[in-house]
Amino acid sequence: MNLIALAARNVNRNRHRSLVTIGAMTFAGMIMILYASLMEGLFLSTERNALAMNIGELQIHVKGYRDDPDLYTKIEGSEKIISKLAANGMTASPRLFGFALAAAGISSAGVQLRGINLELESKVTRIHEHVYKGEWLNRVDMKGVVLGRKLARTLSVNVGDELVIVGQAADGSMANDLFQVKGILKGVGEEIDRGGFYMLDTSFRELMGLTNGIHEIVIVRDDKTVEIEQVTDKLSAIFPHYEVLNWRKLQPLIAEILDLSDINIYIMLFITYIAVAMVVLNAMLMSVFERIREFGVMRAIGVGPWQLFSLIYTETLIQVCIAVVLAFIFGLPLAWYFQLNGIDLTQFISGMSFGGIAFDPIWRAELTQRSVMAPLVTLVLIALVAVLYPAIKAAVIQPVKAIHYR
Repeated sequence: MNLIALAARNVNRNRHRSLVTIGAMTFAGMIMILYASLMEGLFLSTERNALAMNIGELQIHVKGYRDDPDLYTKIEGSEKIISKLAANGMTASPRLFGFALAAAGISSAGVQLRGINLELESKVTRIHEHVYKGEWLNRVDMKGVVLGRKLARTLSVNVGDELVIVGQAADGSMANDLFQVKGILKGVGEEIDRGGFYMLDTSFRELMGLTNGIHEIVIVRDDKTVEIEQVTDKLSAIFPHYEVLNWRKLQPLIAEILDLSDINIYIMLFITYIAVAMVVLNAMLMSVFERIREFGVMRAIGVGPWQLFSLIYTETLIQVCIAVVLAFIFGLPLAWYFQLNGIDLTQFISGMSFGGIAFDPIWRAELTQRSVMAPLVTLVLIALVAVLYPAIKAAVIQPVKAIHYR
């Protein structure tokens, strides 16, 4: 018995039911490709905002600095450390931190001064691409600064406005100077949005009287295939006197959310495909009951239970394969459209953050191998499980009873 030819004839024989079943599976597969791509985009955007905008992949501090970020707790000889990191396939940038009071007109706010190496910082983060108004720092303007957007709002300043910084310098004297706002950032995260005050490292040292040392080294791997935990252990062995933490330790909440992303996608796939499974089960069960006498005759002329079981499965497989192809044809362009254009949620989530990480107001899909294959493979598996009962029902039919069935 040619199973494929017979199954194809049976699928074609009841076109209306077959089209409804294929259509339901196609629609579900297409929507789930879009959903999986959107979720991939959300998780990748969250990870990108956490890493590329601020913390990098790894950080080095003096032990205890993160618990008590003191101006005097410094990493000495940072040039040698950065050179050693480069020799081990990593790019690094030093940072300086301090706290001060910023004032503009009658408004004032506490700020976290961030002195950065302009050339190296652009190699480990993309914060320079995240300017909402104005422009990023440059070496020509030593008094230019870039502010977090909520801080700019609190101080009631805009691009071109001046503000005063007052604090305590490293030698105990009063640190104060006049700076000009060169740019205002988009939403990055609660910490930067409310208190981020970016300035050149040379300007920071001049203001705070700090002649040497740095507070933080931000690191990214040149080879992304190397496991982050393996790199962390390696650097901890190279720099035993310092604290080396990767982004998973620095942002444990975000790491946990990203770890659960696979589970989230598969749970939604399962819930959605349960409805599809009901459609497949109902359609194939109806097909079996309509053909009981036919199956009885087939059994009587020598067709075995396993062959009938295989026939029902082959019919379902033909339909699900057609649905998978159609879901791929229609789902891929749909997800691609939202990858290019995204969904504008500015009026709903503008300024919102989770775990200190700002949401991107333009929610874009991200087409990956997983976002396409997971919905399609799951669809096939669910359909084949759903048809199990109708196939068994056909296989156990008694020839005599089936022939006289009404």
